[in-house]
Amino acid sequence: MRVVDLFSGAGGLSLGFQQAGFNLVLAVDNWDAALTQYRKYFKHDALKHDLHDVAGVVNLIKPYKPDIIIGGPPCQDFSEAGSRKEGARAQLTSDFASIVSQCQTDYFVMENVANIRKSKAFPEVLANFKKAGYGVTQRVLDAAFCGVPQTRKRMFVIGAQGEKDDFLGDELDGALAKKPMSIYDYLGDSLGTEYYFRVPTNYTRRAVFSIHEPSMTIRAVDRPIPSGYKGNANDSAPLSEARCLTPKERSYIQTFPKGFKFSGCKTDQNQMIGNAVPVNLAKFVGAALLRYVHAKVKGENNASR
Repeated sequence: MRVVDLFSGAGGLSLGFQQAGFNLVLAVDNWDAALTQYRKYFKHDALKHDLHDVAGVVNLIKPYKPDIIIGGPPCQDFSEAGSRKEGARAQLTSDFASIVSQCQTDYFVMENVANIRKSKAFPEVLANFKKAGYGVTQRVLDAAFCGVPQTRKRMFVIGAQGEKDDFLGDELDGALAKKPMSIYDYLGDSLGTEYYFRVPTNYTRRAVFSIHEPSMTIRAVDRPIPSGYKGNANDSAPLSEARCLTPKERSYIQTFPKGFKFSGCKTDQNQMIGNAVPVNLAKFVGAALLRYVHAKVKGENNASR
């Protein structure tokens, strides 16, 4: 199945769907640093375009004849870590829905933060998909139960032309792991440390974590240990036993492969890594969708005999 990835960033969603068995034919983004990174790893076209330009993107996509459009519109306006004020970036989620609706692909997958459910934009986006003929599955998935050593809850909206709502629900639910994946489960002791530091949102929260638990959500910023942090009763170890993770190590926790080398300034690397859909989470969703498609085709073939 031919796939177009919108808001492709560094390529976490693309790589996961590629690993699941899809054929990526085009990526579109409007950030030069991310496109430069993407082109180093992927061979198919990766084009720059303003994704607010719905008509222009539709015209760009159609020659590639995609069966499915995937994408993770910018989520900062909906995030608990962001301002929660719905502005231009929130509009991009509506733009994604408009692009999908006009292209009329067989399927689509949209990823965003879990809090998008509380936004004003979300009901409008769902209504747009429904009007365009899509049955829609909505799931908030915790990446730690989907092959990723990280607690990261994300909303996935998956659509299929002419299908009933929640058509993919059983496939997703049945594939979830029984317990969350820890950093140690995924990387063993390869980090060379048992404890790591992540700057808390405030000093009433712990900041030292163990590799024997899922990582906290990898963010798009990376700060050194501040001199004002004196420790917390809930820290997994004394501060002296912990260190910050490097951007490369953070990319491993996002399940990018070791051969996926990030380039550019440290700020850009951290933003690309933190904003990416974890590769294994994307693969989890892609594999579930592909199983559904194969089962549907097999059923149709049997019915025609």
